[in-house]
Amino acid sequence: MTWKLDPAHSSVIVSARHMMVTTVHGRLQVADATIDFDPQHPEGGSVAVRIDAGSIDTGVEQRDAHLRSPDFLDAEQHPHITFRSTRIEPRGDRYLIHGDLTIRGVTRPVALDAEVAGVVADMRGGQRAAFGARTRIDREAWGLNWNVALEAGGWLVGREFGVEIELAALRAGERTSTAEEAA
Repeated sequence: MTWKLDPAHSSVIVSARHMMVTTVHGRLQVADATIDFDPQHPEGGSVAVRIDAGSIDTGVEQRDAHLRSPDFLDAEQHPHITFRSTRIEPRGDRYLIHGDLTIRGVTRPVALDAEVAGVVADMRGGQRAAFGARTRIDREAWGLNWNVALEAGGWLVGREFGVEIELAALRAGERTSTAEEAA
């Protein structure tokens, strides 16, 4: 079964340590996603996600502008972050999705701990599904190297980023959310 993105109910949240003690969260918009998933044969499925790098929103405009700059995402030169699965490994009621993550033109393998949150009928009689996935990445492996050493020791920005993806999807060929359904 092929599922297409419902952007009104999908998001990507990234998190990183700031000054070694607090965690800053940012939200990114999912530009497009296609999920081929058959619960009877999950190993034959695939996932492709495209994220708008310039949409990063941490709630602080100055920080967001820095994250969009060449020091981090370089969103002007690399407007999208992509993930394309290479293999899906069932793990009980969860899945390990192996794939290639591309940030700033650099592609590295990652594994996502994923789940199918549910499949339901919508108000029009179509089908909707929700998928969740999480991973942690070493940002420096993708060339996100900018940092400042702290006088007391440590670094301004943590090296490891948490990534949480929540995708809502409709069976391919069905309409995306209307304003009434977006609530």
